[in-house]
Amino acid sequence: MNKVKSLVLAGLLAFAPALGMHGAAHAQGNESASTALATPVDADPKSSDVGAPADSADANVANVSAAAPAAKVAAPPRMKPTEGIGMPRPGEITLQEQFSPTGHTARWLHDVMLVPIITIISLFVLGLMLYVMVRYRRSANPVPSKTSHNTLIEVLWTVVPVIILLAIAVPSIGLLADQYKPAPKDALTVKVTGYQWYWGYEYPDNGVPEYVSNLLPEDKAKANGEPYLLAPDNRLVLPVGRPIKLIITGADVIHSFAVPSLWLKMDAVPGRLNEKSVFIEKPGVYYGQCSELCGARHAFMPIAIEALPPAQFDQWLLSQGGTVKAQPKTAEAAPAGAPAKI
Repeated sequence: MNKVKSLVLAGLLAFAPALGMHGAAHAQGNESASTALATPVDADPKSSDVGAPADSADANVANVSAAAPAAKVAAPPRMKPTEGIGMPRPGEITLQEQFSPTGHTARWLHDVMLVPIITIISLFVLGLMLYVMVRYRRSANPVPSKTSHNTLIEVLWTVVPVIILLAIAVPSIGLLADQYKPAPKDALTVKVTGYQWYWGYEYPDNGVPEYVSNLLPEDKAKANGEPYLLAPDNRLVLPVGRPIKLIITGADVIHSFAVPSLWLKMDAVPGRLNEKSVFIEKPGVYYGQCSELCGARHAFMPIAIEALPPAQFDQWLLSQGGTVKAQPKTAEAAPAGAPAKI
């Protein structure tokens, strides 16, 4: 019996170093994983500064790793926003200044036609009501009028509203058609995905994988000179003077991708690919937000489009490990059929 115990004890002592090394290696692996997960977000240019879900963060790291070998070109510096351009202004009660062809038409329709017509009609109707109340009050007309109809007045109140409605309908229908006109075949394609609660951007035709865009903390937004609650860590980078096709969808619930200064708004619906064409006229930073109530952090889903000149945009594509496609000679002109700037 003592011999058996001695043999068992000798075997345990013989295998103890191997077991110890295996345990140390396992512990070291856990420590490395913990260190990797605890890496500050500033160390990863594609990571989020606010709490994105773990799966999105892992995908982001994979995207950076995949793009790193090809990213031999330095990215253009982050563009500084211009106060009042591409963002709301304090005390502003009208539409934001527009920087797209459809935006110019829409603002013209609102400022030049809709507001004056509504104002004139409202004042005219109010004036008629006050006149009738005073002119035909009981004390001034003890015997009420027995007039049954007036042909001229009836013709006027039928024909004049029809003319007004036609004057509004013709440019309105044209604006609707322009807003949903398909992008040309040579347009840059960008896929936009709404998540709870951040955005993902991908350039499938140029080989740039999806990266996510989260809200910047207030201190970092102020340090960058950007408006808090409108500034994300990673912007959607687009070219100026080129037609763009956005493929917009949702991964979980309905979101809405909206940038007011570009007259851009489209719902991001799970299981559906909605298409929106965009044409940006001027370099700059244009801010927007999710415009569909989508959950607890709906108010913290900002959008920022950084519109770069074509050469700088191509440089950005190369810096992300993407490819640049040859553009036609007329790519810098407004897309065919785009409404003229008013």
